[in-house]
Amino acid sequence: MQTTTTAAKQRRGSSNLLAAVSIAMIVGLYLLSKVSPGVILHNQKLQIAKMMFISVVIEALPFMLIGVIVSAILEVFVPERMIRRLIPRNPFFGIVAASFIGIIFPICECGMVPAIRRLISKGMPLYTATTFLVVGPILNPIVFWSTLTAFRNKPEIVWSRMGLAFLTAIAVGLIIHRFVKTDQLKPIEGEGKGHGHAHDHAHDHVHSHAHDHAHNHNDADSHSNESAPPRGLAVRGISKLTDAMSHSIGEFFSMGKYLLIGALLVGVLQAFVTRDNLETLGHGPAGSNLIMMGLGFLLSLCSTSDAFVAQSFTATFSSGALIAFMVLGPMLNLKGVLMMSAVFKPRFVLLYGSLVIVMVYAGTWVLGQFIL
Repeated sequence: MQTTTTAAKQRRGSSNLLAAVSIAMIVGLYLLSKVSPGVILHNQKLQIAKMMFISVVIEALPFMLIGVIVSAILEVFVPERMIRRLIPRNPFFGIVAASFIGIIFPICECGMVPAIRRLISKGMPLYTATTFLVVGPILNPIVFWSTLTAFRNKPEIVWSRMGLAFLTAIAVGLIIHRFVKTDQLKPIEGEGKGHGHAHDHAHDHVHSHAHDHAHNHNDADSHSNESAPPRGLAVRGISKLTDAMSHSIGEFFSMGKYLLIGALLVGVLQAFVTRDNLETLGHGPAGSNLIMMGLGFLLSLCSTSDAFVAQSFTATFSSGALIAFMVLGPMLNLKGVLMMSAVFKPRFVLLYGSLVIVMVYAGTWVLGQFIL
């Protein structure tokens, strides 16, 4: 009965969404009918939005692909006990250890969310996974090298970025450990079917194994028992690779739709929000820090390339504001929030975003006042 009610609600939700999209399309077509097609197709802002959409997708897709591959490897080849053994049981040391995982696994923020979901489902504590989510896109060799290249004449900006990212991750991880005690993952789409498939696969594997064992036992005089283990290992290896590829494909399409929506919004925002608009809004260190944090959120740049964009604002904004842009952007951005909303419950996404904003703003204010 409950399943029927849930299915009915899902159908009503899909119907409402389809009705809303249809109305929006009708209104859009009516407005476009009053404008010459050539004017629309050659509109400068539309061209900017299109170019930014394509560039964000092209930039993010390889890193998201890396993320889903890592997620598939974790799902198929890494047992839960290994994850638990790698992370210290002491919360503080576990959080510190997670802060340095990015050095070993340099994953961009685009691929971080699917990998984090799999780590949590494998037994990694939420606070440890959140720490990795915060610091992983920044504290890794690739980002360090790109930042140092962009600010070769200002190494203090490079070290401030890495240091603030590390301290923010520690603080966020400790707060999550202290106040969040419940599971914050959303159910994975098709999880029931996946479990059923896994159960059937396991049943078939056991049945096949038993059948082969009986068959080999009956034909022991004509078959060598030494050849059975290699065949069994080969079959299991092929099965695991098939499962990993299937998981990667499903994860890629599951996360990809949120990446496309985020890239579309980023393209529209970059087309209609100019640098002059931003410069007029930021007055003083406090205001400029907030403006650059907002810009980092909206632009949703990859952490491996955002330092070069920040470097172009050197003559306009202070060093503290540039660090705010480079620290908050990889931790919290538009496309990342959309991807997180598909994995975590809304209240946790809101808590995560609030903590990151407060920590980064406070950290860059301290850097601007006393260090830089």
